[in-house]
Amino acid sequence: MPDDYVDPRLTERRNPRSSTIDTATALEIVDLIGAEDATVPAAVAQAREEIARAIDLIEAAFRAGGRLLYVGAGTSGRLGVLDAAECPPTFGTPPEWIQGVIAGGYGALIQAVEGAEDREDDGADQMHRARVEPRDFVLGIAASRRTPFVVAALAEARKLGARTGLLTCTPRAELTLDLDVAICPVVGPEAVMGSTRMKAGTAQKLVLNMISTATMVRFGKLYENMMVDLGANSQKLIERGRRTLMTVTGLEYEAACARLDEAGGHVKTAIVMTLAHVDRAAAEAHLAAARGFVRGAIEGGTPS
Repeated sequence: MPDDYVDPRLTERRNPRSSTIDTATALEIVDLIGAEDATVPAAVAQAREEIARAIDLIEAAFRAGGRLLYVGAGTSGRLGVLDAAECPPTFGTPPEWIQGVIAGGYGALIQAVEGAEDREDDGADQMHRARVEPRDFVLGIAASRRTPFVVAALAEARKLGARTGLLTCTPRAELTLDLDVAICPVVGPEAVMGSTRMKAGTAQKLVLNMISTATMVRFGKLYENMMVDLGANSQKLIERGRRTLMTVTGLEYEAACARLDEAGGHVKTAIVMTLAHVDRAAAEAHLAAARGFVRGAIEGGTPS
């Protein structure tokens, strides 16, 4: 089978269900695209075990002091950079924990850099520039299995000893790359032939949401289903932290503001202080002993 073979299940195939989209009304176009989009969650669900495997590998990388690097081109690359950028304010993670590498550099985030995805040497070079090492996990993101920038980056990352994975809409049976995990939500042809920013991009976004969120859950960044390690670096996030503290503890607004001030603005610490009835130093000690998990820190507290 030639390297440039396009499987009929892939996004490059013409979609017969949308062949009259060019004569449709606005509402009909919305319905056509919506019907295609509605098939994406089921495709993602088919990859649930591989998504969980990737989460385990990323957790292991972080616990070893490593990082998660997303590598992609075009829409796929932008989605990786976006997910990486959203983690520090959402979960209070250091920016270096999760990084996005996009073909063509960060300028490609706002303007397409044609041909960047074909530069194999650049893909390999980026792994050296990022100082990839065995503790890291590198996840390639590509609608197809053929993106040269991504394929070369994964191969080089593997040479450098890192664990690797690929998020792609190519059927798993078509993959020949040496990987630790392959996440393959097969979404089929797009409503607009070859426009992989549509269903393929939606599938990738869903999977990336799962991966980063689940990994952060595994690191104690949530209490119940609430963000308790968010970076309070904007008024919106400050207010969210206050509301979270009120929801968890039952404190009134003014009391929640005061308690957060006592906790140095750290929601986790304020929750443990309140529910375990301890001061800030003790709350921080309990959190450290519980590896950052609020539940464990509360149970380790000594009620007054």
